[in-house]
Amino acid sequence: MTMGLLWVLWSLVAASMAIHMEAGGSHSMFTCEPITLRMCQDLPYNSTFMPNLLNHYDQQTAALAMEPFHPMVNLECSADLRTFLCALYTPVCTEYGRMTLPCQRLCQRARAECHQLMEIFGISWPEEMECERFPDCEESYPRTADLLPSSSVTSEPPAPVQRDYGFWCPRELKVDPGLGYSFLGAQDCSAPCPSMHFHRDELLFARYFVGVVSIVCLSATLFTFLTFLIDMARFRYPERPIVFYAVCYMMVALIYFLGFLLEDRVACNPASPGRFRAATVTQGSHNKACTLLFMGLYFFTMAGGAWWVVLTLTWFLAAVPKWGSEAIEKKALIFHAAAWGLPGILTVTLLALNKVEGDGLSGVCFVGMYDGVALRWFLLAPLGVDVVLGVVLLLAGIAALNRVRMEIPLEKENQDKLVKFMIRIGVFSALYLVPLLTVIGCYMYEHSYRPLWETSWVQEKCRHYHIPCPYQVKQTSHPDLALFLIKYLMTLVVGIPSVFWVGSKKTCFEWASFFHGHRRKDSMVKDSQQGLQEPDLSQLLLREPGPPVVRKSRGTSTQGTSTHASSTHLAMLDEPASGSTSRAGSVRSKASSHPGSQRRARDGRVTATSFRSPEERLPYGSMPRLIDQSRHCSTTRLESQSRHGSTQRLESQSRHGSTRDLSITTQHHIQSTPGNGIHRVVEEDGATA
Repeated sequence: MTMGLLWVLWSLVAASMAIHMEAGGSHSMFTCEPITLRMCQDLPYNSTFMPNLLNHYDQQTAALAMEPFHPMVNLECSADLRTFLCALYTPVCTEYGRMTLPCQRLCQRARAECHQLMEIFGISWPEEMECERFPDCEESYPRTADLLPSSSVTSEPPAPVQRDYGFWCPRELKVDPGLGYSFLGAQDCSAPCPSMHFHRDELLFARYFVGVVSIVCLSATLFTFLTFLIDMARFRYPERPIVFYAVCYMMVALIYFLGFLLEDRVACNPASPGRFRAATVTQGSHNKACTLLFMGLYFFTMAGGAWWVVLTLTWFLAAVPKWGSEAIEKKALIFHAAAWGLPGILTVTLLALNKVEGDGLSGVCFVGMYDGVALRWFLLAPLGVDVVLGVVLLLAGIAALNRVRMEIPLEKENQDKLVKFMIRIGVFSALYLVPLLTVIGCYMYEHSYRPLWETSWVQEKCRHYHIPCPYQVKQTSHPDLALFLIKYLMTLVVGIPSVFWVGSKKTCFEWASFFHGHRRKDSMVKDSQQGLQEPDLSQLLLREPGPPVVRKSRGTSTQGTSTHASSTHLAMLDEPASGSTSRAGSVRSKASSHPGSQRRARDGRVTATSFRSPEERLPYGSMPRLIDQSRHCSTTRLESQSRHGSTQRLESQSRHGSTRDLSITTQHHIQSTPGNGIHRVVEEDGATA
């Protein structure tokens, strides 16, 4: 947890530095243009540049700002007023892009001579025109050094001069100050909504596409979660993280479905025609609905990746150090703290940095839609870490499973079970990793080509918005809608593999019994457990090659198993359901006679079972021989062999012998008394000894 917090703090510092550098480094090239303002036509120069000294991005905007001064100019309150106003609104375009300001004395004379007339018309002197802002000089405007040969009054077009002013926000895309909006390096500006690259019909198709895919993902993950609620004891560690993983992507699909229903009412700020403002993309946390959608979508996206890492970690613990379910479950608190805590820290950090952005295509709010730095550090970096950690743990676990398959001599049936389990893990992991890697690739492609797309958009829309056009654009490009559709598809498909893990015959029986009532559920599930029981990874992997040993694990009993015990235990998983007494007794004997383990008997005593090799098994139909042999053995061997060996023989007789032979043997050697016949044999052996 401490390392994760340090990593988040370091990423915030790096992100802040990168944001500052990127905002200051944006630039483009512009040219001089002829003066079109009627008030500034008869001047010693005929070319100007835009944006001007007062941040007017074209001459039409400058003309509107000069209208309040028209009465003073027409009344000629000062001979210097017209020259001073034109020096600010249409400055001379000088050589090498130099910017010259009017002198302070020129400003003071114009203001002093027109002060009374301005009060009559109710006009105040603008703050950006305060005389203290200009250099202290008495020269006329423009200076002789500022005039170019082409700046004099002539019919020839002005010579182009390169200038570097960056992107200037159009009036239609401006927002109220103080909200933290930013677009292409311009403050208090936002991107057009719902999209700056796609047409209305493309947006409609993309929105319905995301809505349909979100419904499919929501249905699959909801089925997984409801299956877990029907039988919670079925999903134990190491596979329980699949349930939380499914819950995370169920919430992701739900949020995308809400975005489909809300359309662009949350992701976009409404247009304001009276203020000459178009619809813009929502940014920051001032929009409560957008903030809630962002918090849910980003948090559960990061938590889904974290639970994938936890899932591979639990598989690794079960396969390599051979932890049991109980030992892994004791670490569940740490798993939950990491899988929910780190995404929560990242979410709060993004809210503090005000990095929330609306997505006009899907109707939700996310991070990194227009901010490349936030995309790198808060989306690509966490997802990349999840992939690397998960793949490393997964490969280590699969290698350990393969070693068990190659080194431990199991029967063919059990070998097939282990191979099927390995294939199941591999298919599930591939169904998760392929979509996730595709999503990361889409984000990286979008991040690398976004500057070119934005420059192309400015080149196309500069005349429409009356902003300076880029200079010498060598290449233009437009994004393909298929790229975004693949990104949304793979983002939601990542959650669907959870339904493949729970899909089995046992799930069908559970749902059938659930719909027919809980009374039938107990009998149907219990009778079908023998044939439909799923393999337990912790039980399959408890034995290592070599002599049997008693293995201690963290918080659970982890033991070595013999080849015969593993075979009978795994063979039990596929037996058909039976209601006979002998079959039920064999199931109980298999469950209780796990070699090398500790078990609790019905009377509460804890007994240690012993390891028996295949050569020590008794032949079929030898119950009298079992009693004779038990009388001549030691007390320790007597208890172990009579409890487990006789149980094994009784199972073999009830499975392979006829009913008649079993009844004859039982009549001659076991008296009919209340209780279990197996315990009766053990008591008789103990009394004889």
